[in-house]
Amino acid sequence: MSQPDIYDSSYVRELFEEMSASYRLTNLISSFGFSKIWRDQCVFQAGIQPEATVYELMSGNGDSFSALINKLNAKGEIIAVDFCRRMCEQAKARKDKLAAERVTVLEQDILTNQLPSESADVVISVFGLKTFSDAQKKILAEQIHRILKPGGTFSLLEISMPPNRFLRCLYMFYLRRVIPLIGWIMLGNPNNYRMLGIYTEQFQDCRKTAQIFTVAGLQSKTRLHFFGCATSLVGQKCS
Repeated sequence: MSQPDIYDSSYVRELFEEMSASYRLTNLISSFGFSKIWRDQCVFQAGIQPEATVYELMSGNGDSFSALINKLNAKGEIIAVDFCRRMCEQAKARKDKLAAERVTVLEQDILTNQLPSESADVVISVFGLKTFSDAQKKILAEQIHRILKPGGTFSLLEISMPPNRFLRCLYMFYLRRVIPLIGWIMLGNPNNYRMLGIYTEQFQDCRKTAQIFTVAGLQSKTRLHFFGCATSLVGQKCS
């Protein structure tokens, strides 16, 4: 039996459909709260102006909505894009709970999206990069370049492999062994959460992605968070 392509859109969509019921709580518990800290840092470093139109890509269940809403006034707008139906349903429920009228949730694959060109002031994404192959990252970079207005900014953050060898060994043990156990307790299936460690190990960090984004015409730089346990990619569209 052939091994599945872990970067195939159908495979990734099904994976997150299955994890959707427990993903928010498992993420928060397993990261010791760092997932929220990193999410807030990703939003903060995007340089969001109060009247901005913000696209959140791979938006999941809407965990970034509160941080984004706090950056915007009544004219600001959030467009959340994700291809996982159950995640979008949770994001819509979160939108309703926050009474956030200027939040729109779209069920679309960002690699084949119908978003208008040059319509976003800011693009953000948290914990979505690792599920893309290098070829898909090239398409992602081209799409972000297309939908950003000239001078528009972006901020993308992903859990990563720390550069320190000792910390990296501890971190990977945690990703490979402990998080699947937490997933088993929360979901009854450790295999789905084991994939997060596999994706992270393949991804490494944001440095290679920065090169891909630069080729696509996006001015990019990387930042380390908590000794490299997460990295982010920040920049803008210059033309």
